[in-house]
Amino acid sequence: MIEQELIGVHEISPWRAATPNRPLNGLTVLVVEDSRVACEAMRLLCLRSGARIRRADSIRSALRHLQTYRPDVVIIDMGLPDGDGADMIATISHSTQKVPVVLGISGDPQNREAALRAGADGFLAKPIENLAVFQQAILAALPPETQPQGLRSLPNEVIAADAQALREDLTHVADVLARAGDTSAIDYIARFLAGVARSAHDRMLEDAATALARGHAQGQALATDLARISGLVQDRLAEARIS
Repeated sequence: MIEQELIGVHEISPWRAATPNRPLNGLTVLVVEDSRVACEAMRLLCLRSGARIRRADSIRSALRHLQTYRPDVVIIDMGLPDGDGADMIATISHSTQKVPVVLGISGDPQNREAALRAGADGFLAKPIENLAVFQQAILAALPPETQPQGLRSLPNEVIAADAQALREDLTHVADVLARAGDTSAIDYIARFLAGVARSAHDRMLEDAATALARGHAQGQALATDLARISGLVQDRLAEARIS
């Protein structure tokens, strides 16, 4: 578990009256996520829902944030560059200054159980793009006294992957693959790329990332899988430059 005390946090921000179209009005959401495409999607989902968003791209920066501010909702990716998201969920859940709502997110739906065991109030599988699903995951976990009253609409809106954010994520993958001699980065890049591929609905890229993770776990030679992924990533980047 991450050993860091969460101190100096402010009191929960006051609940502002929700409206049928903005059911998360007044809430502040801290998104702990290193994928630009996932963060951009959640930024738009929060905007459409009335919530404010803050972002941290690592466990370290998120814990620094929590020493000063107390968000109403923390959404934590299960695979972060400096550690396991489950450890951060456990740290927040066992803190004396508990955040009202903690959700885990991952490109691998099998991480749901790990998130819930660590103390998460819920879980979202990537891609996180459906407005109604996003809103309901947060509303269902809110304390009863802050639940909005009355009927509300269920928006049938889907947020498409942002092209620029997707290019930034793919460029990050290409940079890490260029240093692929560091095998400690293999698990991270496989998880990261699987989540990005899911957000982009790129099944071929997702399958390649899954094969890389499976091969690494089984101790297999990775040269072929790494070469395949590198080629796919470069192809996607070339397509993005043309378009």
